Amino acid sequence: MADNRVITIARGYGSGGRTMGKMWAEELGWHYYDLELLQIAADESGISEQLFAQADEIAKKSLFTRVSHNALDGDIIPPSSNDFTSNENLFRYQAKVIRDLAAKENCIIVGRCGNYILRDRPNVLKVYVHAPEQTCIRTVMNMFSLDRDEAERRIHEIDKKRAEYYRHFTGRDWQCADDYDLCIDSSRMSWDKCIHVVKAYLDSM
Repeated sequence: MADNRVITIARGYGSGGRTMGKMWAEELGWHYYDLELLQIAADESGISEQLFAQADEIAKKSLFTRVSHNALDGDIIPPSSNDFTSNENLFRYQAKVIRDLAAKENCIIVGRCGNYILRDRPNVLKVYVHAPEQTCIRTVMNMFSLDRDEAERRIHEIDKKRAEYYRHFTGRDWQCADDYDLCIDSSRMSWDKCIHVVKAYLDSM
């Protein structure tokens, strides 16, 4: 239905964006989709979920040294083609899943260029969650029992891969505020306040 509402979440590693998404989903009574998107795409396409994961945010840098200008422009490639499991086709399957979910229910979509894929759809709140580096470092240290150097290295590595993935498939800067309706510094608001702010935005849509 056209009046379905969707929240897309992009987030810096260690910022708490995933936790926020789960809290918003529980508060709103909406479905929450993160890794579940890969499973749905795999089930629909018959392609191994592992292949989707490899082309996702943890993909090697060498795969994304150029911008894919037609990632969303073409049709899904059929199984008979040698390009059936190409990165672009895997992305198109994920994009199809995201669009289908947005068309049928209120939901929260985490990552995978959701804000870009749904950029022309009404009633989509596009959120970017971030936090100061030192806050993210402390969070990752506590979550995974890492020392400071290892936590910092992991944050830089994962955020770099997310940025490369986003740029490859959209041609845009992952952290550009122009692509989001709401940018939240998770270190400056309580979880309850973040929920209040998001609900206020949804009420204005």
